[in-house]
Amino acid sequence: MAIGVWISLFLYFALMIAIGVYAMRRATSSSEDYMLGGRALSPKVAALSAGASDMSGWLLLGLPGALFASGLGSAWIGIGLLVGAFFNWTLVAPRLREQTVHYGNAITIPSFLANRFPTQALSLRTVSAIVIVIFFAVYTASGLVAGGKLFESAFAGIFNFGGLSDYAVGIVITLGVVLAYTVVGGFLAVSMTDFVQGCIMMLALVIMPAVVLFGEGGGGFAQASQTLNEVDPTLLSWTEGLTFIGWLSAVTWGLGYFGQPHIIVRFMAIRTLKEVPVARNIGMGWMTISLIGAVSLGVFGRAYAIRNGLDIEDPETIFIILSNLLFHPLITGFLYAALLAAVMSTISSQLLVSSSSLTEDFYRLFLRKEADDKECVFVGRICVVLVGLVAAVIASDPDSQVLALVSNAWAGFGAAFGPLIILSLMWSRTNGAGAIAGMVTGAATVMIWISLGWNGEFMGGPGVYEIIPGFILSFIAILAVSSVTADAGEYQHITR
Repeated sequence: MAIGVWISLFLYFALMIAIGVYAMRRATSSSEDYMLGGRALSPKVAALSAGASDMSGWLLLGLPGALFASGLGSAWIGIGLLVGAFFNWTLVAPRLREQTVHYGNAITIPSFLANRFPTQALSLRTVSAIVIVIFFAVYTASGLVAGGKLFESAFAGIFNFGGLSDYAVGIVITLGVVLAYTVVGGFLAVSMTDFVQGCIMMLALVIMPAVVLFGEGGGGFAQASQTLNEVDPTLLSWTEGLTFIGWLSAVTWGLGYFGQPHIIVRFMAIRTLKEVPVARNIGMGWMTISLIGAVSLGVFGRAYAIRNGLDIEDPETIFIILSNLLFHPLITGFLYAALLAAVMSTISSQLLVSSSSLTEDFYRLFLRKEADDKECVFVGRICVVLVGLVAAVIASDPDSQVLALVSNAWAGFGAAFGPLIILSLMWSRTNGAGAIAGMVTGAATVMIWISLGWNGEFMGGPGVYEIIPGFILSFIAILAVSSVTADAGEYQHITR
């Protein structure tokens, strides 16, 4: 492996840890500082932090891999996400920023729900914290799988630590660096590193497709399109070969945004309510550019592979393979750093949200009610490490698919929290009983759907993405139970 690659990666790792140390000196003195950055994020940091923590290794591995394998039909996932993100910023962000302060200055999603529905406070905090920890363990594992695949594909045979495979070493290094800056610097470190990582990711997704198309061996749009049409004309079709169920399962990924704790917690941390629209515009611009880049990489990366006789065994490694083939080692190292940035930005956010729930909604609630802020920050750091270790165990299977793990966890959060967040912010008749019913219904539906394999095949036809039944049934459960168990004590005025 060329020295230039190692130089780029070393500088990237050093920068991430330096940011963590800086953040430790700025915002780790209290629970609100460590878990929410003191609600002092600027619009640009909040926007790119939300975007980078959202996209993860899925953006550079999973989505390009899906497009490489099946063509533009998979791009509907990105379109659904873009629409969902816009409505999340428009409907949820301003209301959540305002109401989490109004309802007891809540610093976690479970504590907001508990304050919003006081008659079911204990049950809501407990159930929501359990859902967060379970699904985030799986979600975090998907990021570690991406890190393992990077090391397995890019550094094959270089590492030989105690008999560990390159894949396992990749998991250890990825998790180790993330733990270093997350444990030390908390939410501010995570958000600041997310900002830097988001910039790196977007730049990589502009550079890579451009070189694949117009660099040596690319041939431009016309040649790439001709190559794909000769192999399979459906690769360039948005609809051919795509069933209605397949299309619906793709675009409904956007529903998941409303219930992703690691994303919506950024809304709670924006400096002021007036700055939410600015953050939304920055975030949507970043997301649009990044998704176009990922789609282009997957589609035209396949054309490049065909024209140049590349044998791509795992489509999800196309970014890694092309990074190594097409660029100077220093740039290759930068592109590897972009992939690690996508992975680490999400892992760190998920670890911190899981830690916050374990600390505030378990430790402080059941074990040490009198715990002060210093003690809670210490416990939060321990919980970050514990959740990371559990995720590493889940990710230990090298045959794991990034997109599959992400889709399961995304659906779980979207169904369990999405309808509840929307209705708790926008429908004043939502009550505690309805909130519990919706959360349990959504999470249970997703898990049952996956266990029965109905996301792969349903009633003899194509599978239905589990977020669809989970989201719908959760929404219905909240409306129905809240209507028949009306609690006047919880009908509180909600600022629109």
